[in-house]
Formats: sequence, structure tokens, C-alpha cells
Amino acid sequence: MAKFRLYIWDTKKAKVFVTAAKATRQDLEVSCSDPQWQTDWTSHYITSSGFDLYAFKTVEGELVALGAYEVRNGTMGVHVVYMESQAESNRTLVETPKYGGIGRALIAYGIKLSVDAGFNGDVTLDAKTPELAQHYERDFGAVRLPSRKTNAAPRYLICDEAAQMIFTDYLEEG
Repeated sequence: MAKFRLYIWDTKKAKVFVTAAKATRQDLEVSCSDPQWQTDWTSHYITSSGFDLYAFKTVEGELVALGAYEVRNGTMGVHVVYMESQAESNRTLVETPKYGGIGRALIAYGIKLSVDAGFNGDVTLDAKTPELAQHYERDFGAVRLPSRKTNAAPRYLICDEAAQMIFTDYLEEG
């Protein structure tokens, strides 16, 4: 039977396996220590949001990313509210990231949450920049949803074959 197993890439293009678990206060506090992340994950907005917060760590326990997911009854899928890689792997903060493939792994985890919740693997996420919008379309097969509100970030849907292709990349026999 195939098993879902998350991984990212190191600078030598070798797989680095990571696990996802509910984020602890200690995990969130890492975002405030040096090197500082773009987002303070201990903020009241994040901690009181009701979103499901997950920490993604290497087998050695290195925190490589945090993700906020919205999994609610009465919706059609899982919404990836926010995701951020560690400062050392964040292309906004460093020229040469320590790890790659973090965003894809976090989206794959959202797809897994969607499958587990009975939403067929459908996930939505907002493109906060035009570059992210292009990235979601080109690299993940995301489709833009009709406008929600004026001045709102465009929302994208990853579903069907696109979600299946991402998800199956993280399945291994065993």
C-alpha cells in the first residue's frame, strides 16, 4: 500500500524527508528568533484565528516551514491560508535557499488534508503577488476563481488531475 511521505530538496538536489504535525507554541516562536522569518507566527491574529497550524520538520527536527490551513465543514475544500518557509530557505530573504520544494510540499499537505476530510483533494489559495499567481498556474496547474471582492488577492483552485499529480509525487510504496 502506498504511503504519503513529504519531502523537500537540499542544495545538492537530494530528497530531505519532512513530517507535518500540529504546530506548538515553541514551533511558532522560532519565527521570531534569528534569523527572523517574514511573519511573526506568534501574533494574536494567527494564534487566535482558528486555523489549523502545522509545523514541517526534517527527521533531525529542523523546522523548515509553517502552514496555516482552513479545514471546515460546509466548504468544498481546504484553504491554504498562509505558508512560509524558514528564513534560510525563503527566496525573499536569501539569494540561495537552503532547501527547495517547500511550497509544493505544503500544498501537497493541504491536498492530503482535503482528501482526509472528504473534499476530493481540492485546495484553494490566494496569490499575494502576480509572480505567485504565475507560479501557481504554471507549476501547480491552479485555475483562477472568479473575483471575490475588489482589491482581494486572486484566489486559485488546485483540483482534479492537477491535485492528483502533486499528491502522487509524495506517495511511496511500503
